[in-house]
Amino acid sequence: MTSKSTAARPVSHLGHSMKPRQLTMMGLGSAIGAGLFLGSGAGVHAAGPAVLVSYLVAGTLIILVMWALGEMAAANPSSGAFSVYAEKALGKTAGATVGWLWWLQLVVVIAAEALGAAGLLFTVWPVIPVWALALIFMVVFTAINLTGVRNFGEFEFWFAILKVLAIVLFLAVGAALLLGILPDVASPGLANITSDFAPAGLGGIATALFVVIFAFGGTEIVAVAAAETEDPEHSVGRAVRTVLWRILIFYIGSVFVIAAVLPVTSSGLASPFAGVLDAARIPGAGTAITLVAVVALLSALNANLYGASRMVYSLAERGEAPGFLARLNGTSVPVIAVGVSVAFGFFATVLELLIPDRILPALFQLVGSTCLVVWGTALVSQLILRRRADRDGTRLPLRMKGFPGLTVLGLVLLAVIFAVGFSAESSRIQLLSTFALVTCLAAACWVGARVAARARRPE
Repeated sequence: MTSKSTAARPVSHLGHSMKPRQLTMMGLGSAIGAGLFLGSGAGVHAAGPAVLVSYLVAGTLIILVMWALGEMAAANPSSGAFSVYAEKALGKTAGATVGWLWWLQLVVVIAAEALGAAGLLFTVWPVIPVWALALIFMVVFTAINLTGVRNFGEFEFWFAILKVLAIVLFLAVGAALLLGILPDVASPGLANITSDFAPAGLGGIATALFVVIFAFGGTEIVAVAAAETEDPEHSVGRAVRTVLWRILIFYIGSVFVIAAVLPVTSSGLASPFAGVLDAARIPGAGTAITLVAVVALLSALNANLYGASRMVYSLAERGEAPGFLARLNGTSVPVIAVGVSVAFGFFATVLELLIPDRILPALFQLVGSTCLVVWGTALVSQLILRRRADRDGTRLPLRMKGFPGLTVLGLVLLAVIFAVGFSAESSRIQLLSTFALVTCLAAACWVGARVAARARRPE
């Protein structure tokens, strides 16, 4: 690198103090959230044991997406991640659009996670009102994000450890229950799986697929965090490999136990982990799993606030957002970007508390399919950038195997999921709402870029 290119960089920039172990556990923890602990029962209810097919399809897709993101992140670690890669592959408007789309999704989810964690905690500790608990959570995790990426990474590391331990214990109890080695508890065996594997047929599998796909949302934050990680060339590849096989084991293993123990008609599917533990006659199971779900939501809140702030920081650095959002404090944290990201969360939380069950559902209707758009953009970007790198003879630290076939397979799976989504009325409305939002954002980014270029033009 020449001295000229070095001098062209901004004086202050993000640090590189996140440890590889923190990056790995962040990717693992962000994908293991309330969608698994509380939402997996909805998939079993929709498809029965055949929900395992839905998880295998969704798991295959996330493996392909993460390999594609890992290849690009190792070659070009950036806090804008897939937004930056989309800009390089598809142009500035595409990059800005996918960046703002992801930021909007995260700030909406931040509000939902604060309210969700507060509501769950209130059910077992009805001392502090839900609104006050949500406010406390938002303040605490804003403070954590402002103290520096090393501290943030350490908090997220231990959050993820707690969730992983909970799943390991759950799998151990589930295995003991199915094998009939728990004292005074009859084993259900595999009758629930073998007697009626797909009670709702292909339609149930398709419905569950659209539910399951969102459970894997969040793993893409590994690509965002790569910019602040020590030795990203090696740590990103290690994180991708570790996260993927662990996610599949934890998800497939947990859902297998749930489907084997709880019939499709069981009321325990409303909180499937607690339902299985209750069947195993584990005392205090409901309270324990509720507290684990609270931890899962707070972990996701922490990670999503980090991801949102880094994305809008990257947009500001590239001139796609107001420049003041790129200002850093003494610990290399984009403090204003953190404040703006959490402010929307505070605002949405207050509105939801004032007008219950109306604000957040409306917002989720807009951003519910965002992860599918982001993943599709990531796969298309990798297809273009990899071909470009191979043509130019550029060395890539991490190369996705099976290219271009596996990238194309990922796009085919995405197309199938979109087709499934458009076949059901509820998901069709959600997809159309998200597409409308994407169109509006793209138009705004295109107009904004033209106005900015005209302003820079000399008279």
